[in-house]
Amino acid sequence: MTMWGGRFSEGPSAGLRALNDSFAFDRELFAEDVKGSVAWATELGAAGVLTQDEAASLVAALRAVPAPAGDSDAEDVHSYVEAKLRDAIGPLAGKLHTGRSRNDQVATDLRLWLKNACDDATALVTSLARALAQRAAAEAATPMPGYTHLKQAEPITFGHWCMAYVAMLQRDLSRLAGAKDRGDECPLGSGALAGTPLPIDRDRLACSLGFARATANSLDGVSDRDFAAEYLFCASTLLSHLSRMAEDLIFMTSDEAGYAELPDSLATGSSRMPHKKNPDVLELTRGHAARSIGELTGFLALLKGLPLAYNKDLQLDKEPLFRTRTTLALLLPVLTALVATLTVNQKMRDAAASPLLVATDAADELAAQGIPFREAHEIVGRRLAAADGQQSMNSIETILAKKNVAGGTAPERVLAAAQAALETLE
Repeated sequence: MTMWGGRFSEGPSAGLRALNDSFAFDRELFAEDVKGSVAWATELGAAGVLTQDEAASLVAALRAVPAPAGDSDAEDVHSYVEAKLRDAIGPLAGKLHTGRSRNDQVATDLRLWLKNACDDATALVTSLARALAQRAAAEAATPMPGYTHLKQAEPITFGHWCMAYVAMLQRDLSRLAGAKDRGDECPLGSGALAGTPLPIDRDRLACSLGFARATANSLDGVSDRDFAAEYLFCASTLLSHLSRMAEDLIFMTSDEAGYAELPDSLATGSSRMPHKKNPDVLELTRGHAARSIGELTGFLALLKGLPLAYNKDLQLDKEPLFRTRTTLALLLPVLTALVATLTVNQKMRDAAASPLLVATDAADELAAQGIPFREAHEIVGRRLAAADGQQSMNSIETILAKKNVAGGTAPERVLAAAQAALETLE
């Protein structure tokens, strides 16, 4: 069944159907389409466009529409639902579309889906951030080398490293919340572009669907995909953070560093080399981060040249969103488990006491004696060049304890930060 064939003398060709039809992927919006249609039928009844019996019959039939279980010859999920309604209740099904367009229908479906996608991502990111904060609390005093330019810099603690990623994830959570808030608007009632001609209460309709408000402009309402773009931006930024974490862990668990060990259940072997233990989860994290940047870039390119209002280009907005949500659902729980079960080796603690890492503390010690820091810096540098071993006699614990500023790596600061984060994340 097509929803638009009256002025055409023949149906769409097989080639057009193959190019134009979207049911194969937009079936993902089935639950949202039914929810939006139930709200629309209810509002049509409240506005007197349908009798109460008609509205009730449509609502009951909509709730009984079976979810797609296989292929269909429907053009899209909207026509699938309407065809099933027609099978169930006959011509009354045709009244559901009164005053509504597929343009405001799909825009509403997508916003409902995106709100759920943001909630899913928020829950998954929160779990990972919580696992990192728990690990930070347990490892608040565990020394490890800190790096800049991938060269040993100053000693930090493993807990401090964990909390750096907690800070990133907390910003990711804030971005997801902001995106959801800005996108929490209902386009339904915008019609094709000019607004519905029916006496619909759009604020009541928005409220019935769980939206904070109705969209302010019908042209914008059917063509706006900012929420979708923000979701992809949030996801690509999140995955960029996770890619950085993965790169750190790949290095830490390498044979050369040996600072940590991956759990056997989250590593793979080699079909050729019996000794290998490969960080596939972490490498795939980097790969998914790269792909997510491409999804975002492609999506923005799709939007940039569209005139108002709706254009068929927007049919291509959904697959990047569906792929991204699936990626986050697969990846984040695995990373959460990896963080929780990673083994920290003694080699990490020993490496934190390297003469290179205590050099800055040695310069600080000289400065504390009244030597200008620039001179102290040069003195320590010459000692290192001469390899005479004359460095700070402070223990690694003393050096770490000195960094007792807000946000610093002193164990008591790390523990307090981890506990505060856990309270927030709960």
